[in-house]
Amino acid sequence: MSILVPYLHFIGIMTLMGSLIAEHLLLKPNIGRQQIRTLVSVDLIYGISAIVVLTTGLLRWFVYGKGSDYYLSNPFFHTKLTLFVIMGILSIFPTIQFLKWKKQVNAGFEMIIDEKTVQKQLMFVRVELLLVAIIPLLAVMVARGV
Repeated sequence: MSILVPYLHFIGIMTLMGSLIAEHLLLKPNIGRQQIRTLVSVDLIYGISAIVVLTTGLLRWFVYGKGSDYYLSNPFFHTKLTLFVIMGILSIFPTIQFLKWKKQVNAGFEMIIDEKTVQKQLMFVRVELLLVAIIPLLAVMVARGV
């Protein structure tokens, strides 16, 4: 189990990054009905992978890691957790928008999504991508005892 938990943690991180990249690629003005459905599915994968990362991270913190005292005394660990929480909060806004679009698609409305709306959602996704790129660096610093 002590090998499986870190493995699942890394797989979760890679899936999270992949789903964010997919969201970034799918978000375009005048996105079509099928792309909206795909976007919602990809966002669901993102959410599930975030739960996997959180769960396995907590297991590493409290059960299979170096002990909670080690992590709690490291400021980079606190920064890493803070960035993860910020990522989670930021992800709420695109998710709500994607679900609204899906509801409109399912109701049969003609979808015309303007550039400004897409750019707003892209900004959230881009910030999340930046944070998910920084978090592993912080994790390495924590692991090295920096």
